[in-house]
Amino acid sequence: MATEFERRLQGATLLTAEVLYYMPDHPRLLQTFMWQLLDEAPRYPRLAAFLDHWRREIEAVIHSVRVASGEPLSPQGWRRVDSLIRMH
Repeated sequence: MATEFERRLQGATLLTAEVLYYMPDHPRLLQTFMWQLLDEAPRYPRLAAFLDHWRREIEAVIHSVRVASGEPLSPQGWRRVDSLIRMH
């Protein structure tokens, strides 16, 4: 299994998902569930699997899902340095 750093180098990004759902005992009230994980954009397979599990196994009905994702981690680029200043 790859470490978090290795997964980020392979293109995984930190994903934050906000699931807004109807409470089973009070169907007119909405509840929020926040979840963060590393996932591969733009398909987000881990999020899709989680939402499929929710729809199959959890009684609460999903109202909406908001997703925020960062940029993938990439190796630093090289830059040419024209000068070096030393301070004593």
